[in-house]
Amino acid sequence: MTHLFDQRPARRDFLQAAGSLGLSVLAGPLAAQSGSTRAAPDLVLHNGRISTMDSAQPDASALALKDGLVLAVGTDAEIVPLADAQTRVVDVERRRVIPGLTDSHTHVIRGGLNYNLELRWDGVRSLHAALDMLKAQARVTPPPQWVRVVGGWNDTQFAEKRLPTLKEINDAAPDTPVFVLNLYNQAFLNRAALRAVGYTRDTPQPPGAIIERDGNGEPTGLLLAEPNAFVLYNTLAKGPKLSPEDQINSTLHFMREENRLGVTSVGDAGGGFQNYPDDYQIIDRLAKEGRLTLRFAYNLFPQKAGAELADMQRWVATGRPGDGSDMYRLNGAGEMLAFSAADFEDFLVPRPDMPAAMEPDLEAVVRFLAGNGWPWRMHATYDQTVSRALDVFEKVHRERPIDRLGWFFDHCETVSPRNLERIKRLGGGIAVQNRMSMQGEAFVRRYGKAAVAETPPVKRMLEMGLPVTLGTDATRVNSYNPWQALYWLVSGRSIGGTVLYPEERRLDRRAALGLMTADGAWFSRDSGRKGVLRPGALGDVAVLDRDYFSIPEDQIQDIVSVLTVVAGQVVHGSQRFAGLAPPLPPASPSWSPVRTFGGYQARQRASGEEDRRYHYAAACACRAACSLHGHKHLLAASTRVPALDAPAFWGALGCSCYV
Repeated sequence: MTHLFDQRPARRDFLQAAGSLGLSVLAGPLAAQSGSTRAAPDLVLHNGRISTMDSAQPDASALALKDGLVLAVGTDAEIVPLADAQTRVVDVERRRVIPGLTDSHTHVIRGGLNYNLELRWDGVRSLHAALDMLKAQARVTPPPQWVRVVGGWNDTQFAEKRLPTLKEINDAAPDTPVFVLNLYNQAFLNRAALRAVGYTRDTPQPPGAIIERDGNGEPTGLLLAEPNAFVLYNTLAKGPKLSPEDQINSTLHFMREENRLGVTSVGDAGGGFQNYPDDYQIIDRLAKEGRLTLRFAYNLFPQKAGAELADMQRWVATGRPGDGSDMYRLNGAGEMLAFSAADFEDFLVPRPDMPAAMEPDLEAVVRFLAGNGWPWRMHATYDQTVSRALDVFEKVHRERPIDRLGWFFDHCETVSPRNLERIKRLGGGIAVQNRMSMQGEAFVRRYGKAAVAETPPVKRMLEMGLPVTLGTDATRVNSYNPWQALYWLVSGRSIGGTVLYPEERRLDRRAALGLMTADGAWFSRDSGRKGVLRPGALGDVAVLDRDYFSIPEDQIQDIVSVLTVVAGQVVHGSQRFAGLAPPLPPASPSWSPVRTFGGYQARQRASGEEDRRYHYAAACACRAACSLHGHKHLLAASTRVPALDAPAFWGALGCSCYV
């Protein structure tokens, strides 16, 4: 039997081996830069099916990493002999190996501050199970804390194909405040949460939103964005926060959760109620302490409507794009540039018309950024918004060229062919996300089946030669699971199974993967360095639990990584590789939903099994505790069982929750 890893003695001097094998390797310059006199790799992965995403050498079976970079790629016979006694050599047992994924549009900095507070319904396929989770979490959440379900799910993912009712939420948690966010469309507050935030019959209706009321004028607990999501942001912000130390723990756990899904790099797009620099102190500290397990390219978001230019002037005075390191650096401005230019992606309501102030507000910011060499990203859902923004960009470009800045739009669900041509002429790119996998059904109901066929027109963008990348827009509008995004592009389906795109407008698996690896590197100015496995590239790798290129299409959304490497260091391991990753401290505080449920919930294979387990766990009246979980049977219900080690897990000294 092949060992998981072994320390192999050096067979010959590394450079002699490389020369004799004819390998292209990163040698002397790297050793000189790192101060290391040792030439052998730090880590070798072999016996794999490696998709390098490098057209010069697309496939390999082994790779070597040194000092955080890819040293060499080739066959086992070429790479394994390069190891010396200090090299960790890992047999990946014929698994698919890819460059670590980049989620080019997400909100991990904000999400990390709150991850340990949030009960995630991402991936849950039964509303009954979701409500049982809510009920169990309410029992252990101490006052004044809330139970928060903050995005990443929708009603079509549930077998019941419906949203929860306010009665169900109040029955599940009669005394603990509960806030349940459904996309940026609506939020459900139980009676305890209404009391906590102070919403009464005297509370005025917020602009662009609705606080639903009963016949007596009392708030029911339903908040509706019509279409302004400010009331949702503002209400959520009223909840208690974690302590700074718990925020550190929370961010570490969220990064590890991303690593578990094969993500090694993110484009952080700022976000509402995410204040700079205050809300960046935790991520700054982790970066300085060398504790990041994701690479961050972050954009700065203006703080206040009417003061966007002043904010940009402050950012420009204190830094420049590229400041920082390969692990944590400033990428530019956005995704919002001017509050008057931000449309909303709520397809339950009509498209909003941007105000007349959009153009002058946007021009002031873009002109200033262009004059200072700052790239930007800009949120734009609808073609009408894209068109008006391009009018501004073209005007600025005539005086201050922007075609080499690396600017791009985010979203662009309904962008037209004409505006794609305009974007290309101005040197821009487009970052797309799988928001339609969560909202496709709502779009079809409002605009019709024909209109949904290219929302967004990703294949057309690629055929035109535009830079394109793929992200999730997690954690509120969408789930952070990148494999849902890849499944969406390949299958053309929503998370609820609705066919959105005809076959000819879908992407093949390699093209889709490219948008989260090699092709997406343009958006952080890392082309050729990130998202590829070739000598000199960043040493970020994901070893998958199943073969992305050959599994049935429906299973793409279930992929996880069993071994994730960032900058040459193992940051996540499971199954046979669990012992290679450094341990994390338990999620804090002790009542955190992450301790019981984790994050993204894997789909259950057996029909009804998930419901039964949650039902039995919630009704615990055991005389004796399980030797593995104690009386935390909901933890067992949601634990991802390591199938290869099932005898140990379920044995006499293991779990007895269901015996």
